[in-house]
Order: sequence, then C-alpha cells, then structure tokens
Amino acid sequence: ISSSLSCFPKITSFGHQPHQPLSTPASKEVWKKGGRMFSILLAVHLALLACTLVSSGAFEKIAVHDYDVFFLLTVMMLIVIIWIIFYLVGTSRGPDAILCKDSHAGPIWLRGGLILFAIFSLVMDVFKIGYYSSFYSCLSAIKIIYPIVQAIFVVIQTYFLWISAKDCVHVHLNVTRCGLMLTLTTNLAVWMSAVTDESVHKAHSKNYSASQDLSLSRSSSAEECNCNSQICQIFKNGYFWLYPFNIEYSLFASAMVYVMWKNVGRIIDHHSHHIHHLKFRLFRRTFFVGIMLGLIILVSGLGVLIVYEVQVNSSTESSKKSQALTMYYIFNIVCLGLMSLVCIGGSVIYRFDKRDMDRHKNPTRTLDVALLMGAALGQYAISYYSIVAIVASTPRDAISALNLTYALLMIAQHTFQNIFIIEGLHRQPPKEDHKHDSHQKDLYGLTFVNINAVSLRVPDSDSTLAPSAASGTEAIHPSDLVRSLTAPKKMNWRRKFLREISMFLLLSNIILWIMPAFGARPQFDNDTELNFYGDSMWPAIVDICLPFGIFYRMHAVASLLEVYIMS
Repeated sequence: ISSSLSCFPKITSFGHQPHQPLSTPASKEVWKKGGRMFSILLAVHLALLACTLVSSGAFEKIAVHDYDVFFLLTVMMLIVIIWIIFYLVGTSRGPDAILCKDSHAGPIWLRGGLILFAIFSLVMDVFKIGYYSSFYSCLSAIKIIYPIVQAIFVVIQTYFLWISAKDCVHVHLNVTRCGLMLTLTTNLAVWMSAVTDESVHKAHSKNYSASQDLSLSRSSSAEECNCNSQICQIFKNGYFWLYPFNIEYSLFASAMVYVMWKNVGRIIDHHSHHIHHLKFRLFRRTFFVGIMLGLIILVSGLGVLIVYEVQVNSSTESSKKSQALTMYYIFNIVCLGLMSLVCIGGSVIYRFDKRDMDRHKNPTRTLDVALLMGAALGQYAISYYSIVAIVASTPRDAISALNLTYALLMIAQHTFQNIFIIEGLHRQPPKEDHKHDSHQKDLYGLTFVNINAVSLRVPDSDSTLAPSAASGTEAIHPSDLVRSLTAPKKMNWRRKFLREISMFLLLSNIILWIMPAFGARPQFDNDTELNFYGDSMWPAIVDICLPFGIFYRMHAVASLLEVYIMS
C-alpha cells in the first residue's frame, strides 16, 4: 500500500488557507500541458533550423558548408551533455524526484540494442577522427572536434538512458521537459546529417547526381585535401560502412528519450506489469521451426547481398547487372511472400486467442505503433512511385515484371505485418503463467502452507502433522514439492504458433534491414524509375523515403521481440 501511495503527489496547504490546496488538479493539468507545449515549440524550431542547414549543406551550389552543420551539431551536443550531467547529479538525486518507474519503458532488449549500436558509433567516430586527421592542415578544426564531441555525447547519453529510461520525474518539470526535447532534437539532427551524408556519398559514388557533393574541396583546394594514402582510404570507407549503426543509434535514443519526456510528472497506475517476469524465463523454451526458417532466410539474404554488390559494382557488363537484379528480386519476392502469408496466419490465430486486450495507458506502446505506421509510409511511397513508373513505361521485360511484383508485395507485407504486430502489442500476457509464478513463489517461501489455499496434499498413510497442524497448516512432503516446482507448464497451440511466427518475422526483418542499409540499391541500379522520373526527382524520392523504410525494419525487429515475449 505504501509503495502505491508513494506515487501520488503530496498536497500541502498554508496556515491562512487551511482548507484550500496549493494547486488544484485542473490547474496542474493546464500547467502540465503548457510546459509540454513550450518544450515542443523549442524542439520544432531547433529541428527546423538543423534540417535547413543539413539539407543546404548537401548541395555544392548553396553557400552553406559542411563545417557550418558540424558547428551547429557540436554546440547542440555540448548543451545536451551539460544538461544530462545536471540531471544525473542534481535532478534525479533530489528528494521525491523519482517517485515511480515506468516498467514498460526502456526494456532490456531495447537498451541492449542501444549499447550495441553505440559501440559501432564509437568505432565510426574513431574512423572519422583518423580520416580527418590525415590532412588536418587543410581542414577546419571543427571537423576534428565534431567526432570527438560526438563520441563523448554517445557515451554519456548511453549511460543516461541505461539508468534513467524508466524514470518518472516529479521535480524540475519544465527544465527536464526542455532538456529531453533538446536531446531528442539533437539525436534527430545527427540522424538527418548521417542520412544526408550517406545518401550523397552513395549518389556521388554511382555518379547519379553531379550537383551533390560533400567532398573536402569546400574547405580548401581538392589537390591539398586528396585522400591518397592507404590508411586514409581505410578510415574513409570504414566510417561510411558504419553509418547504418549510427543512424539506428540516433533513432533508438530518440524513441527512448520521447518516452521519458511523456513520463515527466506522470503518476503510474499500478496495474499488473507481468512482462518483466516473463522475459528471461520464456527464452528457455525454444521451438526451432521459426528460428530455422528465419536463419535460412537470413543466411540466404547475406549471400544474395554479397553476390549482388560484387556483380553490380565491379562488373561493366549489362548481362551481369541484369542477373544480379533478377536474383535480388526473386529472393525478396519469396521472402516477402512468405512473410505476408505468415502475418495473415498470425492474424487469424489472434481471432482464437482468449487473452484480453490491454487497454491501460502505455506511452511506449503508443510510440511503437505510431513509429510503425509512420515509418511504413516511406516504403509505401517508393513502391507506389515504382508501380506508376513500371506500368507507364515501355517496353516491359522480365525485370520490370519482377520489380512490379516486388513493389506490390512490399506494400502487402508492410500492411499485414503492421496488423499482426499492433494486435500482438495490445494483448495481455498469459494469465496461467502468472498464477504459476505466484504459486511457485509461495512454495519456495513457505515451509507450511494453508490447506485451504494450496492443492498439494500428503497421502494420509505417509503424512506427518507438524506441531502447527492444529492451527490449520499441514507439512508438504519434499517429493511433492519437487514435482510441483519442476512440472512443465502446458503451452497451447496458439501461443506456440505465435512465437514461431514472431521469431521468423524477426529474423526476416533483420536481413531486410541489412540489405538496403549496407548498399543494396535496386532503385538506382534498375533504370526504369530513373529514366521515368529523371536524375533529379527519383534520387530525391529515394533519399527521403528509403531511410524511413530502413528504420521500419529495425523498429519492427524490436516490436516483434516484444510480441514474442508477450506470447
């Protein structure tokens, strides 16, 4: 009772007004909305400023240099670092600062993924420092300072999110809201910069847009800053290959910071949160159908990606390029077709699922659903543009037919997968597991249990009453206790199928994230859309929409892992 009551704010009154609280709930709610609105406006203005500079710095004809973008991002990261230190040292340690914890926020697999991406981001920063240090004499100092500050920012922010992701802060509310929104905006600005830099690099390497260039020639002459040494080339290629991890790190951090912002000043409703009691124990019971089929898709996809990259980038023969595109489309058509059928099967199984819907307020789940629906729009846009270009173009060959089938299946798979994931996220955990857990805990913690509450009985012939038997307790035989604790729980067929489906979709989404994130760009290698929309419009469509499609896959992995555990 005391732990439940501790989450409610204390109402104090002054002597001259003993019967009137300091502030009514209505006024608190209004001030809460006002504080949120101010922090949102701050974030919107900073995001628009960062977006303007990042997009302008991507074009050579516009007098905004890349070091201008680096300067803005460096200042923003330094401010966020100062605020995080203030939060960790001052705000979170104050009296009654954190009265509640949101058990749904920052699950262990999300924080583990954040640390994994943070490690690769730090390696990327090391490569950047090595690359820019190779010719520091002709560069602006900010280009070397920026990756150093970014590395410090990644370390401090990762530690902050690891220990504070579940906090519901009740002091310094407006400062905390503004600090969290500044952190969110900084991560989005870093994400925009990384996506723009990677897209321009891809376009420049394939010579699709001569007007875009993020080369070092802006700082000084191209002759002085050429990267001619072998170690310089290793650093340059290395940090571009690590961009996908840094991009995902920024988005993961943004999602976690947003949930923290929603929890500022929140009073937790203490309903049952069972997911944290299930997550590690459920992994012990493994079924191999979904895992094996998913691993086959994953390994096959890696092989297809390697062959595709080799044939497209190193071969000048059009026949080799056509073979690579055909192989890529066939693999994706098979993968997307299987995933669509599996998602439909999972949605049908949900019709027979007897678990109740979870209708409690959950900012984490609300954000997951919004991100799934929003990120899918990027791939929807690319697919519909491709469909229009293929149908309106002539002549039509086998590759065009495969591309059309690929685009249609991409739309269908995103739709069916979103339905499956969203319905799974709104299901309650199985009730029988909680009953078994509480019963098991009672057996561990008690030597004697009430005979009216426990169904374990000792045969009359072997029973030995304890001295307390007269008061209504009975001793449990050790063999009965062991059999009860080790008896396997039954899992119905619905939960088995849902777990298999979730694991297969999880592994399939991983390979569908890897392929576009690490260089597979059939949108550029297939000339149909490029010839139909032109060299300016089509690269812009892909560069804007594809990052959302890539993020969708990784976010779907995190959501499917939660559905797997909830099943």
